[in-house]
Amino acid sequence: MIASLCGTVDAIGPDALVLDVGGVGYRVFAGPSTLAAARLGEILKLHTHHLVREDLQALYGFRTVEELAFFTLLLSVTGVGPKVALAILSSRPVADLQLAVMQGDEAVLTSVSGVGKRLAGRIVLELREKVAAAGMAAAAAQPGRSGAPGAGETEVVAALQALGYSQSEARDAARASAVDAGPAGSLEDRVKAALRRLSRE
Repeated sequence: MIASLCGTVDAIGPDALVLDVGGVGYRVFAGPSTLAAARLGEILKLHTHHLVREDLQALYGFRTVEELAFFTLLLSVTGVGPKVALAILSSRPVADLQLAVMQGDEAVLTSVSGVGKRLAGRIVLELREKVAAAGMAAAAAQPGRSGAPGAGETEVVAALQALGYSQSEARDAARASAVDAGPAGSLEDRVKAALRRLSRE
């Protein structure tokens, strides 16, 4: 499986670009923001999802690990193919989408072309627990859950990293979430507050 590509941008199309990696051109489907940031002749690194089917092989490229992780999660939902998943990811920041799923905000999803109310409901139903569980499971594995000072921040950082954010992004958002959610806020409250912070950046 091809997990990432780093090469020279050889061509940019309406829905894909071509990366020249050691003389081999890879066609990579990408969202509008990724395509807009690409420059012909410049080096670009993309995290990729390599889709392999009986009748098809395709690469989908993302600038960040969290975009790739959420794309993969969307593909696990019945009725969501790569085009719809890419359209959803292109609609707003990943933190906004994660927060919408955790809060059951279907309106965020139905605002995307090709996503009706029924599909939005299915995405929320199938992903709400997965998004929350990814963060909560990582937080539960962290030492210091007894309520010692700083333990809350450690758990929030672990939860955000499980959702695909870098350690520095997670640490900054976790610190800010303590103010937003308050000292008595639950882990889920603090993760939601941190995602709100990340969506504003």
